[in-house]
Amino acid sequence: MSRAEPIAVSRIPEEAASGKPSSLDSFFADLNPDIRSEWAWDNYKPTIEALSRTFGLRRLIEIGGGRDPLFTPDEAQALDIDLTINDISQVELDNGPPEFHKACFDVAGDLAEVEKRRGSYDLAFSRMVFEHVKDGRAAWRNLCEILAPGGVAIAFVPTLYALPYLANIVIPEAVSSRIVKMLYPHRTDDDDPKFPAHYSWTYGSETKLKPMLEGVGFREAKVVPFWFHEYFVSLPGAREIDNAVNRLAADRDWRFLTSYAYIVARK
Repeated sequence: MSRAEPIAVSRIPEEAASGKPSSLDSFFADLNPDIRSEWAWDNYKPTIEALSRTFGLRRLIEIGGGRDPLFTPDEAQALDIDLTINDISQVELDNGPPEFHKACFDVAGDLAEVEKRRGSYDLAFSRMVFEHVKDGRAAWRNLCEILAPGGVAIAFVPTLYALPYLANIVIPEAVSSRIVKMLYPHRTDDDDPKFPAHYSWTYGSETKLKPMLEGVGFREAKVVPFWFHEYFVSLPGAREIDNAVNRLAADRDWRFLTSYAYIVARK
């Protein structure tokens, strides 16, 4: 995300989470999110909290939460939510907080586990996970299966066709991993590894995503778009050009140039 033009980022107003909206559209209208990705990053946890409170969603599952779930055990207890952490790696789950339920399965492909958990959750959420799924449609279909009627699924994802992600697709994985480690020394294999990305159904366009989400079983869908990112923050020249492109795209609501999105669907 770019810090070239700072904005004031605040938590979601309490009144936005205390009403009873009839739809995802009205819920996000109350939240009134900013179009910059700073808001998306700083307000994702409050958004999950607001969804849980507003729609009465208590049984939560974090897809790909692994060792670093969004909520701490104390936060989950304060929110009165029953939280399950999912990951495809049992090692990652074993390194996570022991207080949470653990579920080791691939949401895009483990059909037996999906069938076993049919209707078990009220809210499924993920952050920076679905871009790594090879078959996004299958993952969303399976999320719909494990949700109870009225349940909500939300994925915070980077979106095509922002330039950094197009480059990530084109450049060989070994090369892109070295570039990321060079630009961001904190991205180590132990603490914050880089995984191959496929960007299957990770778009900022509601027009593109809504038919797919409704086709796999959801009754309503909402895409909240965000522009700007931090990938060129250390590259003067490229940073300014990219900021200008993002500014124009945001002003004109060009969804094919979003950087991130909340993809939200309700069963």
